[in-house]
Amino acid sequence: MKIAFIGLGNMGGGMAANLVKAGHEVNAFDLSEEALATAKDNGCATFTDAAEAVQGVDGVVTMLPNGGIVKAVYEGSVIGKAPEGAVLLDCSTIDVATAKEVIAKAEAAGYDMVDAPVSGGIAAANGGTLTFMVGGTDKAFKRAEQVLNAMGKAVIHAGDAGAGQTAKICNNMLLAITMIGTTEAMKMAEKLGLEPQKFYEISSQSSGYCWPLNAYTPMPGVGVESPADNDYKGGFATA
Repeated sequence: MKIAFIGLGNMGGGMAANLVKAGHEVNAFDLSEEALATAKDNGCATFTDAAEAVQGVDGVVTMLPNGGIVKAVYEGSVIGKAPEGAVLLDCSTIDVATAKEVIAKAEAAGYDMVDAPVSGGIAAANGGTLTFMVGGTDKAFKRAEQVLNAMGKAVIHAGDAGAGQTAKICNNMLLAITMIGTTEAMKMAEKLGLEPQKFYEISSQSSGYCWPLNAYTPMPGVGVESPADNDYKGGFATA
């Protein structure tokens, strides 16, 4: 397929590269010259205008910072610019209402569209092992699935338009709660005299087992390598 990819940031750059690796022809757009240069090195054709990038494509993938930008990009550069009948996939994490609104406008213009936010972080985006939670019609999901499979290990149809964002928001809520609990437990164990690594070894094999502890350990030098070992530098952002 020929696919336009709009948004080549921390997540999008690796995702676009994986589409190329899977044999797709990718037109890449981003406001960052550095991101475009990296995309070119990864085998993408690069564009400085999103409306030009979507010309003649079979599908469009977007990975953008927030709902306002998603709405602006689709209304200004995708809907009516991409060929009618192209499949549209928004992989951004945005609010449910905006996702439903944009999908309704796309469908009214003759496109199949899904909201398909991701879980897994930058490492999974680069490694092609993301989990996609997808909202949209059965037809749109089936068309989007072949594109998403090139970028992830799991592609799950959550339901109608907006269901992907609902799943993502609730999953993030659960992650936040467990991350806070994991951090508090590790600090308490340390203050009470238990070595953090020993606490990790015990809890990671006990009823305290959870994703933040076992895959994203929040304390430097303990457990698996994580952002804590990189001075907590940011990756995913909410704004």
